[in-house]
Amino acid sequence: MPLRRPRAIRVTSTWTAAGLLGAMLALPSAGLAQSDTLHPVDVAGTEHRLNVPGDVQVEKVTALDAPRMISIGPGGEMFIGSNASKIYRLAPPYDQAETLAEFDAYPNSVVQRGDYLYVATTAALLRAPYATGQSLSRSDFSVYAELPGGGGHDTRTLTVGPDDRLYVSLGIQGNCSDQYIGEGYDFEDRRGGILVLDENGDSPQWQAYASGLRNPVGLAWDDTGTLYAINNGPDHWGYEAPGEVLVRAERGSFHGMPWFQWVDGEFQRDDCIASEPPRPASEIPEPVATLPARSAPLGLDFLPEGSMLPLDAVTAVHGSWGTQPDGSAAGDPSTRREPRIAGIVIDAQGNGQVSDLITGFQDDRGNRWARPAGIAFGPDRALYFTSNSGETGLYRVTFGGGPVGAEPRLLDTATGTNTGQDKAPSS
Repeated sequence: MPLRRPRAIRVTSTWTAAGLLGAMLALPSAGLAQSDTLHPVDVAGTEHRLNVPGDVQVEKVTALDAPRMISIGPGGEMFIGSNASKIYRLAPPYDQAETLAEFDAYPNSVVQRGDYLYVATTAALLRAPYATGQSLSRSDFSVYAELPGGGGHDTRTLTVGPDDRLYVSLGIQGNCSDQYIGEGYDFEDRRGGILVLDENGDSPQWQAYASGLRNPVGLAWDDTGTLYAINNGPDHWGYEAPGEVLVRAERGSFHGMPWFQWVDGEFQRDDCIASEPPRPASEIPEPVATLPARSAPLGLDFLPEGSMLPLDAVTAVHGSWGTQPDGSAAGDPSTRREPRIAGIVIDAQGNGQVSDLITGFQDDRGNRWARPAGIAFGPDRALYFTSNSGETGLYRVTFGGGPVGAEPRLLDTATGTNTGQDKAPSS
């Protein structure tokens, strides 16, 4: 199993990196509360403020209806799913969105691979022929492969692997649902982990990739070609446990849920489910990193090559509805876990630490003006995140006065030539 090399911190740019790096290096490893190194800045395009490190700016670039996961196509276009039945397309500089298609389902994520656009809805993977800038409608999409559907955790997150295969994450229905991606379970109950699509036969078929995850919404690949997933843990244990986990999702890996939960540094049997675990606790790898219970991390992305931030990855923490003392929604809303953007550092041994990067989405009374959902670095090296609640839309985070790198230019994926519109090489 290849482990990530720790990101080398290279201060070679002319932009004001020193202040940013110094502030971020001082961030606490746990990131449980707002760090003293964060300071408030106005969020351009809104009447709100956020707390950021160093010389960081945040702006709302465009309003969207309940946007979710973000992906960047090979031609530099940005695609965003939503829980408003729409998929969006944005050309650089990503400040104007168009609705590419509307569905009678939940298109949480959309990715481009080659000459096709793929959309993951709760019960099906859809696809349509696509080239950069092309107009589409719902009628252009057809079902490429059915997915285990059903209620409960109904998001499906797509990613294209370095092997050019399609991977999708899906959660089990509830906290203790007897569902598992493996033999002995009906297709509709093969939930709780990651599937990979086998396209070698006459018709595409899903295969098990990783299992034992309650609700792994965020997926991202590191620079060694390893897939990571960030998981939302159960809420029947209360407010403090078990923590949300970041895992290294490898072929055949089993992460325990719902039969086992990672609590106090060990896997403990969860007695909410009576069936026998499909695999023993001894086969479960320890998580890479944890976040406080009820944080609800969603989007995940690794930093692009050449980034000067002293981080390996970032995650969009949505903040759940759970309150103290028992984790129900009936308590004081001021005790809800705060939405935030968190940074993740992974050492040479594969152990991660999570710190606050951007906070201030929730006030002292528990009111939330935005809740991060999707997150991705753009070809311009800026960080983008969506909010699907409150001030919904797409936000851009820039470092040291502006995005680092060349002005983005759209690439015609059919010819490999620039279209003349702004776009940079893909990150």
